[in-house]
Amino acid sequence: MARSGGVRLRRLLLQLSQPAQCAGPRLGRVAALYSTAVTSGKIEVNGVHLHYQQTGNGNHAVLLLPGMLGSGQTDFGPQLKSMNKQLFTVVAWDPRGYGKSIPPVRDFPPDFFERDAKDAVELMQALKFQKFSLLGWSDGGITALIAAAKYPHLIHKMVVWGANASVTAEDVKLYSAIRDVSKWSERARKPMEEMYGYEYFSKTCEAWVDGISQLRHNPNGSICQTLLPCINCPTLIIHGEKDPLVPRFHPEYLHKHIKESRLHFMPEGKHNLHLRFAEEFNSMVERFLL
Repeated sequence: MARSGGVRLRRLLLQLSQPAQCAGPRLGRVAALYSTAVTSGKIEVNGVHLHYQQTGNGNHAVLLLPGMLGSGQTDFGPQLKSMNKQLFTVVAWDPRGYGKSIPPVRDFPPDFFERDAKDAVELMQALKFQKFSLLGWSDGGITALIAAAKYPHLIHKMVVWGANASVTAEDVKLYSAIRDVSKWSERARKPMEEMYGYEYFSKTCEAWVDGISQLRHNPNGSICQTLLPCINCPTLIIHGEKDPLVPRFHPEYLHKHIKESRLHFMPEGKHNLHLRFAEEFNSMVERFLL
């Protein structure tokens, strides 16, 4: 298991270190059709100042929710650049303690996903969006699931990928393998170190591993299993069949327990499928949202 986990980790870190190549020249041409600028700002929500980016002027508001240590800038470049800005207003947020939403220092109490969900929803309300859709990647997908379940009257549609509703023993082994960031490849470490500095990056990664691993002690390792039947919005679950971090049984569980959800597999997709296959991903998501 250790050797297998190490191979999967190296594959994951390699793909996470290659966002710059993901947009591609064709996406640049698509973006040129919608030359709406990306603006940014901060707004106070639940006692913290949350950073967000916003683009487009469409009637359909969409919130992008990043993964662990992620931000709108690092996790959603091709979506901010190339989603249809005439049809959608796209908002990408930095959860508290991530990206440019520092301070506060990021911490991981047992309810950190619920706290993120509350922050995300109230951010959109503070920005005067009465109803909106959610696009959540990895940890952001978990946050989206909780938000859709707890605030159903506010959520129009939802897309999640790389997300899980529970933590298994296999997951804990994978998380533990990325605990020591000094063992990450330089290519994977560099963008995180540039954003956070080595010390904050290192300590936050360690804290995240501890924070998510503690959920293994919940009944059935549940993060949000009991909330899934409360999700009423149309939901698209996407899974990369080569994802080295999220086993196939996680999206299958989501599909089984979210009523009338759709499950789409991308044969060549890995954990960062929305970056590696950005054009295909954006097109699929836009069709679903409309």
